[in-house]
Amino acid sequence: MSVDVRYAAFGGITAILLFGTLYSVAYDTYLDTSNPVLTHLPHHLHATHYFANKSNILNSYFVKRAWGWTSAAFLTLWLTSPPHKRTVHRVVKWGVETAVWLVFTSWFFGPALLERLTVASGGECMATLQSGTVFTVPYEYCLTRTAISWETHPFLFTGSFAESSLWTPDDRLPVLPRLRKGHDVSGHVFLLTMSALFLVDQIRVSLCARTWSLAHASAVVFNIVLVAIWLVAIFTTGVYFHSPFEKFTGYLLGVAGYMVTLLY
Repeated sequence: MSVDVRYAAFGGITAILLFGTLYSVAYDTYLDTSNPVLTHLPHHLHATHYFANKSNILNSYFVKRAWGWTSAAFLTLWLTSPPHKRTVHRVVKWGVETAVWLVFTSWFFGPALLERLTVASGGECMATLQSGTVFTVPYEYCLTRTAISWETHPFLFTGSFAESSLWTPDDRLPVLPRLRKGHDVSGHVFLLTMSALFLVDQIRVSLCARTWSLAHASAVVFNIVLVAIWLVAIFTTGVYFHSPFEKFTGYLLGVAGYMVTLLY
């Protein structure tokens, strides 16, 4: 009896993330991205572990553009499919997943849902100066992604907002406030989980076809390679970034985001 590739993908993602998370706890390899004192610093293993450096190729060229890559892979698969497999239903699924991605990461009647979750769980908008001094500013500066400096927002650098005695000349340079503290759901785990499950679901359609054209075979290979890359990225995130619970909630949201497409 053949195994549904969707179940295999779900089991693989779960096992990979679980192993990476357990490894990160056992060997203290993860960076707590919610800690305002630590999050602006390089990962404590960046000098010896390539994937602990956020500028690695995987993160810079793939993960940061994950939904773009996923969309491109799906479109190549759909466009090269036989006519009877090139259904509107599959495009609607992609549209639904795109909407889920936008709602959680970009906009939901204002701030994205992941930002709202961070704020609701105690997150604060915080600015980190070049000297390492961290202070809280009104949430609107994170909402609008507005850079602040002594010249543009002098009222934020006086009184209760910051200790002037701790300033250095470099602290006058503009800084971009970020949401810190609270529960920082792993957006990478969320998006990579949803993307991998969605692509495997689309590959499943191709596996049911009797014959493939050369173009479609190439598209299937492209999709399989991209799924493999997403699995590697899930593992490296599990090992090096976010607390275990933040990765777990990102995983749950990713699975839920994919399961929305199974409702119709």
